[in-house]
Amino acid sequence: MSPITKTIILDSVTLRHKIRRIAFQIYESNIDEPEIVIAGIEKNGFVFAERLVVQLKEISPLKIVLCKVKVDKKNPLNPIQTSISPDEYQNKSLVLVDDVLNSGTTLMYAVKHFLEVPLKQFKTSVLINRNHKKFPVKADFKGVSLSTSLQEHVEVDFQNEIVYLE
Repeated sequence: MSPITKTIILDSVTLRHKIRRIAFQIYESNIDEPEIVIAGIEKNGFVFAERLVVQLKEISPLKIVLCKVKVDKKNPLNPIQTSISPDEYQNKSLVLVDDVLNSGTTLMYAVKHFLEVPLKQFKTSVLINRNHKKFPVKADFKGVSLSTSLQEHVEVDFQNEIVYLE
């Protein structure tokens, strides 16, 4: 068995630049909004959302509401839970955030959940877009688009601020 090789996609400096650039894009698309909701899919999507919120607060006067989204990735038809009530995001601009867009399954079911409430604007953001979509879901804001094989795995390590392909 051959050892797994890891190829660095984003180092810490580039990762921070990508997050800041995405924050600027989110701000530009919401410049006339008094408030936006950044909804991060639990685990790394939420960590990415937290980092976007920090950047947005630095560069904009917008009120930013952070929301954690729990999706059962093994059974995505199970009810989705959010850390804030639907009343808190109804008729607002919302950006759904995940770290990696693989097949689109997680994002698709999370999108479905948020479409049950009237929103003013709805966008999606991912750090890495792998271009292996099974569903017609796209990322409006993305850090990097990668064409990878299905056997490869993208690992986002926010603790060490590195993204690699193995």
